[in-house]
Amino acid sequence: MIAEAPKGGAPAKPAVAAKARKIRTVEGITEYQLDNGLQVLLFPDATQSTVTVNITYLVGSRVEGYGETGMAHLLEHMLFKGTPRHRNVLKLLDERGAQMNGTTWTDRTNYYETLPATQANLDFALDLESDRMINATISPDDLKTEFSVVRNEFEIGENSPLSILQERIISTAFLWHNYGKSTIGSRSDIEKVPVPALRAFYEKYYQPDNAVLVVSGKFDDAKALASIEKFFGTIPRPTRKLAPSYTIEPVQDGDRSITLRRNGDIHAVGLAYHTPGAAAEDFPAVLAALDVLTREPSGRLYKKLVETKLAASVGGYNAFFRDPYVAYFQAEIRDPKNVAKVEATMLAEIEKLGSAKIDDKEIERWRASTMKEIELAMADSQRIAIELSEAAALGDWRAIFAFRDRVGKVTAADAQKAAAAYFKQTNRTLGRFVPTKTVDRAPFRETPDITAMVKGIDGGEVKEQGEQFTATLDTIEQRTTRKELKGGIKAALLPKKTRGGKVELQLALHWGDEKSLQNKAVIADLAASLMSRGTTKKSYQDLQDLQDQLKSKIWVGGGADGFTLNIETLRDKLPAALDLAAEMLTSPSFPDKQLEIVKQEQLAQLEQQLTEPQVLAFVTLQQITSPWPKSDPRYTMSPAEQIAAIKKVTVADIKAFYKEFAGVGAGELVAVGDFDVAAIPAQVEKLLAGWTSKKKYVRLIDRPFGVAGTTKSIDIKDKEMTMLVAAHDLAMKDSDPDYAAWLLVGQILGGDTSSRLWMRLREKDGLSYGAGAWTSADALDESASIGAYAMVAPMNLAKAKAALLEEINRIVSGKIAADELQRAKDSWTKAQDTQLSNDSYVIGMLRNQLFRGRTTEWSKQLRAKVQAVTAADVERVAKKHLHPSKLTVIDAGDLSKANEPKK
Repeated sequence: MIAEAPKGGAPAKPAVAAKARKIRTVEGITEYQLDNGLQVLLFPDATQSTVTVNITYLVGSRVEGYGETGMAHLLEHMLFKGTPRHRNVLKLLDERGAQMNGTTWTDRTNYYETLPATQANLDFALDLESDRMINATISPDDLKTEFSVVRNEFEIGENSPLSILQERIISTAFLWHNYGKSTIGSRSDIEKVPVPALRAFYEKYYQPDNAVLVVSGKFDDAKALASIEKFFGTIPRPTRKLAPSYTIEPVQDGDRSITLRRNGDIHAVGLAYHTPGAAAEDFPAVLAALDVLTREPSGRLYKKLVETKLAASVGGYNAFFRDPYVAYFQAEIRDPKNVAKVEATMLAEIEKLGSAKIDDKEIERWRASTMKEIELAMADSQRIAIELSEAAALGDWRAIFAFRDRVGKVTAADAQKAAAAYFKQTNRTLGRFVPTKTVDRAPFRETPDITAMVKGIDGGEVKEQGEQFTATLDTIEQRTTRKELKGGIKAALLPKKTRGGKVELQLALHWGDEKSLQNKAVIADLAASLMSRGTTKKSYQDLQDLQDQLKSKIWVGGGADGFTLNIETLRDKLPAALDLAAEMLTSPSFPDKQLEIVKQEQLAQLEQQLTEPQVLAFVTLQQITSPWPKSDPRYTMSPAEQIAAIKKVTVADIKAFYKEFAGVGAGELVAVGDFDVAAIPAQVEKLLAGWTSKKKYVRLIDRPFGVAGTTKSIDIKDKEMTMLVAAHDLAMKDSDPDYAAWLLVGQILGGDTSSRLWMRLREKDGLSYGAGAWTSADALDESASIGAYAMVAPMNLAKAKAALLEEINRIVSGKIAADELQRAKDSWTKAQDTQLSNDSYVIGMLRNQLFRGRTTEWSKQLRAKVQAVTAADVERVAKKHLHPSKLTVIDAGDLSKANEPKK
């Protein structure tokens, strides 16, 4: 079916769908326009096995009126309730294995879905989005449950003091413009919005002449265009005319400051300076000036504050917004005695940049890093399809290419001029998170001319398109080469021609045993973090600069029993990136100064977690259900325990650990993308030759502890969200005959947006922003678990806990309907299929297969077993393995608010 009912005073819909007019093609993206005003962008990419549909409406919180804050975002939620023909959109998309979301920002709202690439799936997505454009239900009953869900999302955001500090600073910086209002809105507006007002907002802005439709991935151009004409071409152009927003923020006439006092553990200072909109000619120069100050490790603020240990971290950003916005800076300070000095240093360094010398090298670092991100993004058609929403919100999707071209032209003088214009006292708003007569104003800036910005933009060379590769278990297995390298490394190599020649590589190394790894977890983690901080030949800055030059991202993660090296790059850069990565692994210098910086960063993060409900709930759950000795590498440390341990670690400890354990002995190498299958293993063998671990690897065994069921409440003052989690362990491997049914127990209980917990706590009762469940079983050990969770307001805790436990009991004692079982099977299977199009997921899958001695044949057999499971199997397995009396139930939040009435 196609469009049903015109809105906004539109004439009767035409009997024949309108034909699309081709407008232009830029770097592989072709623009069309329908007579009703809909702008269409097609971006085919045969290398993908999925298709993405992204529709952007040019409406966000910027156009909300008095009493309407949060309306654009609330409407986004309501559209997932569906239409008369498409009820419960999340369920419909889950049934097709889609990855999907909707997001709202200041200048736009977008909805996207990525599905396996079939014409039927593309038609479904186009039909859905055209139907949602004009036929959304927006009923009082739906609003009654959804507004409390949105309010819960608001409450989750309220739990982060640093996020709220930024919100307060920006709201203080803007007197009139809606950029000063958070997109999530105010609590009262969210709760009290009337249905007629929400519908009027919807009918005004959700129209074809206010939308940009993007289709990317694998599809037939002609068929896709015909489907777009079919589903969208019959929607009439509305008779109403959208008036341009006319509120202009005046030039700030003096410095402002605010203080935020909330529960937390570290101090912070934030600064905002008004800057031009993203289409302004000097916007890239503002970004360059911001980078000169905040880049790690060369940034001036970083060197003055982080390297001297005055602050744990510094950062900054500016947003790609239509109207003038702000450049934002923030520093986290652990020692309150340093706050005043940090604040003074920030003000001095930022506000003198306009008169200080900026080196060309500083600009080139920013340019190399920015161009790297753009090029890597352009190699991913799905990512670009979604990011085009931001360019469209400026007024013309080609802004993404115009911005890239302007980045290439910025000079040090441009950055200095921008800093002098905007980074000044009278243009500043300062905020602190705690536990002049001569006015020097910034220049007045109007919304920049997007037409001038994109004039003459024809685009650059079209990227290498890659090959058509449909990712399935069979095609992955047929294409993958497995071999064993010298030194005990097992390799799985999946070559394919990708867009832009992108390639991802992961190398995991294992060492040590249960005895030798006692009390080594924190030392190992710090050692891995220092791998990218300097080698015997190169400094931290050298390594960062080389990665930008090589258009590569290289990072090392680690635990007590091994390190994992990750590389994301392009084909012609991979050999050099591997050389650099191997140097990081085999000859780290572990600088004293960098250890102190890494410790500061980690301590600042952990100190924030001391009062974070989600973290404390899950850590407590792990400590109760898996009570390994504290010295054991399998023990889950609390934030407080990690803080204490990190403070004690010295460079000598790290060097001793590295000397004793680091090296090749056992491991896995996986590469996916555009690379030479023969060259890479040979290069890895050569680079790592002679680098051998002194500690033989003996795998750490996992097991269930079978602790008795218990409950525990963690009181965390001044938190607007409570985390609820319940779980127990059991003995089972994934080779157990019950495993396939066990997976479906978790899927039915809380595996997706059609599951029982989601439908009960979010859709029916409106108690939680997010609720779900999991079931797991290890491949090598008799260790499995089941658990459930929900995020709720403190005053809804008792009701939510009762509902969660009721659903758990119901799946144990009740029946499984045939249609519910089939939906769960289909949703699980399609989600697995969709994940195969993600190279990072495939890398993890292949690596796990190597570690477990398996191939994709095991996964195919599991799918067959899942499809063979009966309702009786699920009922039997739930009764056999899920025991509500054994659950450990944890809630973490402000207990004093649990009995408060809902405001």
